[in-house]
Amino acid sequence: MQEDSMQEDKIREALVELLYRNSYGVVASNVLISLAAAYVLRSTVPASWLVGWLGALYLLTAIRVLAARRFFSGNREPASVWRWAWLAAAFSCVSGLLWGMLGWVGFVPEQPVPFLFTIVALTGLVCGTVPSLSAFPPALVGSIIATVLPVMVRSIINGGESAGAYLALLTGLVTINLYYCRTTHRMLRETIRLRLENVELVGHLQEERDRAQAADRAKTRFLAAASHDLRQPIHALSLLISTLAVLGHRGAVQSADARDLAGKAKSIVGNLSALLNGLLDISRLDAGVVTVARETVNLSQLFYQLSNEFASAAKDRGLDWRVVESQLQVDSDPMMLKRVLGNLLSNAFRYTISGGVLLGCRRRGAAVEIQIWDTGPGIPADQHAMIFEEFVQLQNPARDRTQGLGLGLAIVRRTAALLQHSLKVISVTGRGSMFSVTVPQASTVAPLLPDNKSSPAGIAVSIMVVEDERDVLDVMVQLLTLQGHRVYAGRSAAEVQQIHAEAMTAGDAPVDLIIADYRLEDGATGLDAIQALCAHIGHWVPALIVTGDTSPSRIKDATASGLRILHKPITGEELYEAIVAACVGGEESLETSR
Repeated sequence: MQEDSMQEDKIREALVELLYRNSYGVVASNVLISLAAAYVLRSTVPASWLVGWLGALYLLTAIRVLAARRFFSGNREPASVWRWAWLAAAFSCVSGLLWGMLGWVGFVPEQPVPFLFTIVALTGLVCGTVPSLSAFPPALVGSIIATVLPVMVRSIINGGESAGAYLALLTGLVTINLYYCRTTHRMLRETIRLRLENVELVGHLQEERDRAQAADRAKTRFLAAASHDLRQPIHALSLLISTLAVLGHRGAVQSADARDLAGKAKSIVGNLSALLNGLLDISRLDAGVVTVARETVNLSQLFYQLSNEFASAAKDRGLDWRVVESQLQVDSDPMMLKRVLGNLLSNAFRYTISGGVLLGCRRRGAAVEIQIWDTGPGIPADQHAMIFEEFVQLQNPARDRTQGLGLGLAIVRRTAALLQHSLKVISVTGRGSMFSVTVPQASTVAPLLPDNKSSPAGIAVSIMVVEDERDVLDVMVQLLTLQGHRVYAGRSAAEVQQIHAEAMTAGDAPVDLIIADYRLEDGATGLDAIQALCAHIGHWVPALIVTGDTSPSRIKDATASGLRILHKPITGEELYEAIVAACVGGEESLETSR
């Protein structure tokens, strides 16, 4: 409704602009025809009357010109457009009345030349109002009536044989012109509407073009940065593997060397996992599978947690780390809000060499602005928007991974948009920056957070594993076996079914859990494999989906299954914790259902 009203206002304004633009043509015709009329009627009408008539007509013409100039030079409010339209209608009525007075004095049938000139001139003026005044029909109707009414009255007064013919001619002329006025007005409205729609369409096309160009630039930057950041840890990992192979050829690998190589490999895989997890977070946000769970958040507890988490980073970098205590309550998703503030704080500590970092908040009416101040290098004003793009690091042109991967602020922007929290940055080059998130103030009191409980005790279970990559399958089977689990593994659901059937012939072969890769061979998915294996077992068992896909559409499909999703790469500890959680949760759900 609001858009329709705005479009109607634009159409109305365009029609009134057309009305005033056409007024210049009316002015020219008034000047030329009036001089010709004065010359033709000079012997019929007193000179004083003609001078007065010409003076009034030219004065009106000058006023119309000044009004038109003011109309086009000033800034108009939508509400004032109608006033300008009615002003133009008043000018048209007065002009029509002046020409009607000429028709009154020029209606002399006994003098053919003045009489015929008057009739022809008035007929031309009446017909000329259709293209010039149809933009605002009241102006046209008033002008026509004021022009022909004196002539019609004079015809009735004079009477005679020709009076009826003149009246019929004038009536038909008025009727025809009013009909064409209606038709022309509709055509003008439709033309203007189409023009406005074309302008809007062109604007949308330009926005889409700019968006496509920005996406293309972002893609190029993404491929360049991701290629570099992926190659570096893989390169280091391949060198470590080569080193391990050389040591193996020389004989048994010393435990100290093995621990050192394992530590370095773990660090490299950690860097690689950080990159992939960042990409995964962005893909999950783009896929729309991240759901917001709003509740009342106690900023005192949240700030306390963040204070402890970043205390060691501040100590290691020799920075002053201050957190301003607050008892305010806000309405947000606690985990997502903490993630946003954590990324902003990580960014602040990363780029602050000396000075310190401050976390605090301010009331902003019914909202709370959580602020993070730092004394870092600052950000130029023309680059404030750029820093929220993926893989953009203004102070890290060499792509040093110790300074992050350039995904933190991109995740912050997407998460804040999902939470509907406004994000702001103020920065002075050489002095520091302030990032803030504005959150609605809560109307209820947040409960105290429960203490963290210890993780459930370890268990050994029977697991079906479906993984079409042979190397990954072999390593996973070896790891699960070392953790004490019984494993039925294969590259497809059919292969796992066969292995499990063979185990059943030899004795009892229970299944407690299914782990399946999401994307399998021949277009099959892990969901298909889980359904087939559950049908083979004869009942539903807990299941985990493992995927290395960061495509938003695939993440959305996998998440829709309701199963827990593990994103590659995963560590042995993460896999073990997921197995324990799935099996313990499954047992609790089973007991509850009973």
